[in-house]
Order: sequence, then C-alpha cells, then structure tokens
Amino acid sequence: MKFSAKQFDLISHKTPCLVIGLFEGELTDAAKAIDSACNNVISALVKRKDLTGKNGQTLLIPTVEGIAAERLMVVGLGKAKELNADTLRKALVKLADSLKAGVAKSASVALGELADIGPEQEARILAECIGLATYQYSATKGKKPDAIALTSIECHATDKKTASAKDKALEIGAAIAEGSNVTRELGNLPANICTPTYLADQAKALAKNHSSLKTTILETADMKKLGMGSLLSVAAGSDQPPKLIVMEYNGGKAGAKPLVLVGKGVTFDTGGISLKPGEGMDEMKYDMCGAASVFGTLNAVLRLKLAINLVCIVPATENMPNGHATKPGDVVTSMSGQTIEVLNTDAEGRLILCDALTYAERFKPKAVIDIATLTGACVIALGHHATGLYANQQELADKLLNAGIKAADKAWQMPLWDEYQSQLDSNFADIANIGGRPGGSVTAACFLSRFTKAYHWAHLDIAGTAWKSGAAKGATGRPVPLLTQFLLDQAGK
Repeated sequence: MKFSAKQFDLISHKTPCLVIGLFEGELTDAAKAIDSACNNVISALVKRKDLTGKNGQTLLIPTVEGIAAERLMVVGLGKAKELNADTLRKALVKLADSLKAGVAKSASVALGELADIGPEQEARILAECIGLATYQYSATKGKKPDAIALTSIECHATDKKTASAKDKALEIGAAIAEGSNVTRELGNLPANICTPTYLADQAKALAKNHSSLKTTILETADMKKLGMGSLLSVAAGSDQPPKLIVMEYNGGKAGAKPLVLVGKGVTFDTGGISLKPGEGMDEMKYDMCGAASVFGTLNAVLRLKLAINLVCIVPATENMPNGHATKPGDVVTSMSGQTIEVLNTDAEGRLILCDALTYAERFKPKAVIDIATLTGACVIALGHHATGLYANQQELADKLLNAGIKAADKAWQMPLWDEYQSQLDSNFADIANIGGRPGGSVTAACFLSRFTKAYHWAHLDIAGTAWKSGAAKGATGRPVPLLTQFLLDQAGK
C-alpha cells in the first residue's frame, strides 16, 4: 500500500474515490464544500436519513455531479464534541473495510478539520487502519483470496507544510501496520511450517536485505557451551532443533547502549509431559507470538531507520512429549547458574526466557523488554483488552504505559512485589518454575525477575492480546504498536 499526502482542491481533484468525513448532526468543512458544489447532495441524504454521521457509517455514492472525483464516499465520525483519537480510529477501521471491499485502485481522503486531532495524528491513524485492513492470510490456502483492488491512498493537506508533516506520519503508521502484519503472518502460520528453523531463516533473510542488521543463530551445541540447561530442557522432547536467534540493529551512535527485545518463541506448545487438554490445542501455534512481535517491531524499525541501537533475541523451540522430554520434578541448571525444579512442564515459556534474559546481559543494555504469551492467569486478570506489564524500574514501566496509550495498544501495570517470591520456593532447587494458582501471572513475572537483576527490565504478558479465537481466529499483531511507539520515543521521533 502506497501512502502520500498532497495539497489539492476537493472539487477539481481527479481521483477514483474521494472520501470525506461527516459529523453526526453536523457537516464538516469538507462536507460543506462538497455539498455546495454538488447541489446539496449531502444535505439531502442527511435529511432523508440515508446519512447520519454515526461513527463508522459509510456510504458510497457511485456518481456525483459537480466534482471531478469518480466516486464519493462519506464516513461518519460521530458527534464532533466526542471526537478523539479512539473514536477516529473506530471510524477509520470501518472506512478501511469499505475501501478494501470496493473496486477503486486509489482513494483520496479529506475528512475535514478535526478539532483536537492534529493532522499528523489523523494521517498516522489512517495509514495504520488501512494497512492493517489490507492483510489477508493465504499462505496455506489452495484457493487464494481475491486480490484487494486498493493500492494507494492520498491524504489531503491544506498546505505544503502540513503535507510534509502528514507524509512523515503516514510513514510511521504504515510501518506500524506492516510490522503488525509481519507478526500476524508468523503467528497465523501452522507449526509444521513456522518451526524454530523457519524463524531462524526469516532472521537471516532480514539481515541479508538490511546492511544495518547482523544476525547470529546459536545452535544446540552453542547453547550447551553457554550452560543454557533451562532452555534446552524445554527442547528435549522435540525432534525440531532449538535456535537462539540474535538480531543486532545498529542505527544509533556507535557504542551507545542498546535496547533489547526478547520474544518467547515456542512454535508449538503441547504442554510437554504436563499435557494440555486437546480442545483448543491448535491455538498453541500462537505461543510464539512474543517472538513474532519482535520480528514485526524490528521490521518497523528497519523501515523507519530509527536512530537507536536495538538487539532482538528470540529463544525458539517446540515443547513436545517424548522419551527424552523433561519430566515434572526434574531439576535443570540455567545459564545464570540458578537451579530450577520443573514442577510443571507447561510452564515452559519462563524456562526459555530466563536463559535468553541472562544472555542479554552481554550487550550491557540500556533496558530489556521481554514479550511472551506467558500465562492463562493474565487472561483471567485482564481479559483480552490490556497486556500485562511488569517492571523492575518504574520509569521504564511509565514509558511503556504511555507508549501503549499513544499507540492505542494499552498495557496495565501489575504488581511485582517481594511478597509473591516465596511462592516459588523449592525444597530441591534454587527456585520452582511455578508458584501455584494464586497470582499465576505475578509469580511467572517474579520467576523472570530472578534473572534480570543486572539491568532495567520489563515483561509484557500478551497471552490475552496476541490472538483472537472463534470466528475471528487469528493473530492480532499486538504489541507491535506499543513497542514501536516506545522505540520512536527513545529515538526522539
């Protein structure tokens, strides 16, 4: 999808489809201009109640006399006094669906003057919504879906300065949408395709195409030398070899401390010997959505060429039951030297993350953020709306929370209190890998905190936000918007 901002006259501008906004009970300035030029067509439709301006309502008028556009589409923005970034996003999601379903190859969008919504914010939301709407999964379908006709969007600007500002915002929105779609595609691929080796190959391909990126793949022998007994204990039951994928992006000043993203990459999770119930187990292909979000965020960073240093670490493995699989009660030794009693092999995400978090120390990071579909308990606590956030430094937590609000990809801070640590006590090791049912998401984060004392760290539990079930089953692309906004803030953009 190509996005651009352009200064043009609404009446004389030639375009396959002109899009204007309409408030509920009130015409926008764009709607007034079209109404005046087209023999009051908008007013007549409002009077007949074919148009109400209700948020998300769209109406395509195939032929309109008085303007150069071939078609006119009107999108409802809701009540003017209630317009904000969230309501605008809801309206533009519906607009994106309507444009995607149409036959126009390009559209010019001129919503009108929107109080309290800056032109840059409008442009970014527009690019995000349309970019996300154009994603279609087809990789494993014999009958491919019809191609979407829409290939380009023009965003109206009142002057050259505004056009320049909107162009930059459109690029940010498009990059976030593209990164989210990379995450969705990796998440949606079946586990017989998206294996640890497949993820490693994707990392190699990224490095091949970007000179600013260096990729290193650690194999089983490398992990053994490093003492990653915890990660390897999860991989022990699988025929698929595990990979530790390390991608280093150097876009900032030489020698500047990097930010580090660590994504849980369990490409399929049976639960291991602590076998999960069969119902819904197909969705455990999504247990690598933390890894997928790291790939997606890195794609956005590469497209935007952010002036930061970033290291992305993905521990990738399957969690399978066989004669070599780790058993409940086994004790393993992590790279940190801490021993772990594995009371439940289905609490495997923390076992691969802890070694990756220890490995992250060698980069002397500015901060480390791990992203993981870690606990069902987080879904019980927060549902499917907010990502769970834990941090060992409040300033880092606040930056992530604010980034989530700006990006409409919200997180909610959960407690990381010492009172919970005792639930992880073990009679036979330094730490147990589960702490019982009470506060399950909290004790999982407490487990990870034992391996992050050397740096500022945050943990995002995306078990409730990474994918949807039911008729809308599929990866969501979250938390790519949150992470990209955080990195934009760090880069000063």
